[in-house]
This record gives sequence, C-alpha cells and structure tokens, in this order.
Amino acid sequence: MRYQLGGSLRGDDPNYVIRQADEQLYACLKAGDFCYVFNSRQMGKTSLLQHTSYRLVAQSYSCAYLDVTRLGSEDTTPQQWYKGIILSLFYSFNLAEKVNFKEWWDKQSGISLVQQLHQFVEQVLLPNVKSESLEDGEVQHIIIFIDEIDSLLSLSFGISDFFAWIRYCYNQRADDPNFQRLGFALFGVASPTDLIADKRRTPFNIGRAIELEGFKLHEAKPLLKGLEQVVNQPQAVLQEIIYWSGGQPFLTQKLCQLIVHAALETSKSRIDLPPETAAFWLEQLVQTQIIQNWESKDEPEHLRTIRDRLLFDQQRAGRLLGLYQQVLQAEELVDSKAFAVPTDDSREQTELILSGLVERYNGYLRIKNPIYRRVFNAQWVNRQLDNLRPYSQTFNAWLASAYQDESRLLRGQALQEVLDWSAGKSLSDLDYKFLAASQQLERQQAEQKIEAEKLKEVEARLATQRQIALRQRQLLIAISLVLVTAIALGIYALNAYQKEAINQIPAIASISSGSFNYHQHP
Repeated sequence: MRYQLGGSLRGDDPNYVIRQADEQLYACLKAGDFCYVFNSRQMGKTSLLQHTSYRLVAQSYSCAYLDVTRLGSEDTTPQQWYKGIILSLFYSFNLAEKVNFKEWWDKQSGISLVQQLHQFVEQVLLPNVKSESLEDGEVQHIIIFIDEIDSLLSLSFGISDFFAWIRYCYNQRADDPNFQRLGFALFGVASPTDLIADKRRTPFNIGRAIELEGFKLHEAKPLLKGLEQVVNQPQAVLQEIIYWSGGQPFLTQKLCQLIVHAALETSKSRIDLPPETAAFWLEQLVQTQIIQNWESKDEPEHLRTIRDRLLFDQQRAGRLLGLYQQVLQAEELVDSKAFAVPTDDSREQTELILSGLVERYNGYLRIKNPIYRRVFNAQWVNRQLDNLRPYSQTFNAWLASAYQDESRLLRGQALQEVLDWSAGKSLSDLDYKFLAASQQLERQQAEQKIEAEKLKEVEARLATQRQIALRQRQLLIAISLVLVTAIALGIYALNAYQKEAINQIPAIASISSGSFNYHQHP
C-alpha cells in the first residue's frame, strides 16, 4: 500500500479515507446547496473535492475543477482574471466543438466583467452542457468546484462582485429554473468575511459550511492494509497513530509511512512488537522522527507551515501567540475546563484555527493533537514572544512576580517607545495588561509628583507666612521695646524734672523772702 504525503488523491483511490464530511458534501450538493469547505492546509480538502466530484460524475453530473492559483496572481488584471475563469469553464466542459469562443467573446465588449461571466453561463454553458448518458427529459446538473479560493486575497483588485454573482445565480433559481441545474462548491484556507464583508451580497449566509475533521479510528480502516504487512499489531498501532496525530490526515499518513520505513530497515522487513508495547514504541518513533529537531526533519513541510502562518504577520503574531498560549496553559492545568478558552467568531480565533494548530471542540478551543502540543510548547511560544517584544526581559520578570513587582513596569521614555511600537499591532492580553499597568503606574507617579509639588508650594507659602509673622512679631517687640524705653525715659525725665523743681523751691522761697525784707527796710 502507498501512503500519500502531500498533494491529493484521485477520486477513485482505494486508499481514500471516507469521513463524515464526504457524505455531508455529497448530499448537500445533490440537494442543490451552495457549499464551502474552509479549513487549514493539508486537511485533505482537495482529496475530498476529487472524491466528491468522482461520485457525482458517476451519477451523471457534469463537474468542472478550477484551481484559482492558476488563474492569476497579484499582477493579473480584472479583465485577465475574469476571462481566465470563462476560458477554464469553456474548456472544462468541452464546449469548443459547440461554440466559437472568439466570436462570442467579441460580442461581449461594452459590458462589465461580471456581466460577461454571467452571459457566458446563461448563454453558453447552461444551454450546451448535457451528458450523452442522460435520457430525454432528464436534467443535467452542473457543479463547479473552485479550489484554493484564498488565493483570491492576493489579487490587486476586489473580488466581492464575483461572490455576489454566485449568490445571484442561486437567487435566479426562482425566476429561471435553468439555474437550478447549476451549483458551486468552494475550498480553501480562508474565512467568509475574508473573502467578502458585505453581508447583503455574500453567498455564505445562504450556503452550507462543511466541517472537515480529522480521521476517526473507525474511518481510518483503509490505512490498516499497509500496516498489516509491516507490523504484528496493526490495530493497536493504528490506534496510537490516531492518538498522536489527532486524525490530522498529513500526520496520520506520515506516521504510517515512517512505520513502513522502520520495518524495511529490519532484517525481516517487519516489526514484531511484544504485547502491550505498541504505545511506548510509537511514542519513541514520534519523539525521534518528528518532534526532536523538528524543523530539519519536517519534510514534506507541515509543521513549518503552521509556524509560518502564526508568525507571518508581525502585526498580529503577538495576538495569535497570546491566544494559543491561553489554550496551552489551560490544557496543562488539572482543572482545565475552568480556564478553557470558549470559541467565538473573533478574527484571532479564526486565524488560529486556520493555522491548523487548534480546533473547536464542545464550545472551546483545543490543540489538535499531542504532536503539536509538544512541538509548539510553552518554551517555544515564550521564545517567539520574546523575539517579538522589545521589552521581553522586564515583561517576563513582571510575570514571574505574579504581576506584583512594579519596578519591572515601563516608565517615561521607555514606555512611550513601546507604545509607539505597539501602535497598529495586535498583542496578547498579557501584553496589554502589562502596558496598562505601566501606564497606570506612570499616571500614579505623575499624580504623586503633582501632589508633592503642590505640597511643596503649600509648605513654601506657610514658611513664608511664618517668616512674615515672625518678622512682624519681632517688629512689634522692637516697637514695644522702643515704646517702653521711651516711656521709661519719659518717666525718668519727668521724675528728674520734678526732683529738680522740688530742689529749686527753697531757693525761690529764700529769694522771695529776701526781696520782701528789702522792700520793708530801705
């Protein structure tokens, strides 16, 4: 048996693993629904497409496969892109024998590109596509599969009109029964809002999202054929493979292939495991062949694809890593449910899910498998965040203090430089908590400084007032002393005068008496 690493399987490949999504997509397309399968890379989307197309063709459906990556790049003009779609559909449905394309195309000048596409479907495709195996009166259904739809995001022009046109085709069914024959299925690594934001024109709110999950043990039975040839406990080994890979298609196939290679290196080209040792043996294989030095052993590339998707946009990498860090920490706790991250429709969660690292499970986010958990562990996350943060040392010290050591917070120019750096970036919750605490401390210190300056001003005014009061008291005392001295001198002078006056009274009396006697005795 051949295990497939990378690429897609043919629609009739006997080793194809049928999942619940196969039945859902097949049934919904037959029911006439618009379907889309958006998931991370290497989840088997294109193989699902090919297998579904194969089944539908067996039911006399006419199917076309469009790979958007082949229709253009960022240098492609809108005219080239729309003409490329029309030509791809023209040749996919073998219409060259029925319609002169150049003649038809020349007649379309003067109308918009979306109108040209619609005219082609309405005037050329629907009237001329019919399987020879159909009997008269039977309806020919047409399904257009569009793969790698996320490649549209790299175009230099808007593609909202294209998705609005798909919606229009489904709305046309009420007025033109011919459009009931036409259906679309889209595949890629994107979210609906990435492709078209206008909810009034988007086809995704009238379509069916097909959830593509990893292999379940009972679904992976086709993989047993190859394991039975190289190991004596194939069922137990397959169970451990599904545990370690979480059913992720690429990792599951890679582990099967590693086991085959390990068997070929033995003398018997077969591995005979003692009873109850399959789990231990496979863990050692995973550790040595995938986890240890994973970046150099990641061929074909898988783990590096996840890494690059997380770190590609430096403006948002911190936010994605911070969110993943929360999921990782919750799973390491005993009571993980209490700290689990509930799912929502936020852009960060959508991007993290599309990276392939986590998945939705019972209303919460969880890491897809133990391999991812060991490769992208807490140490790896911290290293990446440290590389992104210009303040990693102070941040980590603050975390180590359980957010208590204020001396580790940023201040002044250092804080302003980090705030300038963070502008336009989407950081983790802990980063924002750190910056908020730094700003709060900065405000508190500024307020304390202002209060201290006010207190100094008050104390200065009081000191001035005290000095003035002291001077006033000193002046009053001086004045009082002067007054007392003056009064004392005045009293002293008065007393001296009085004494002098008293001393002069006898003399005056004597003079007065002599004078009297003189007048009486001339």
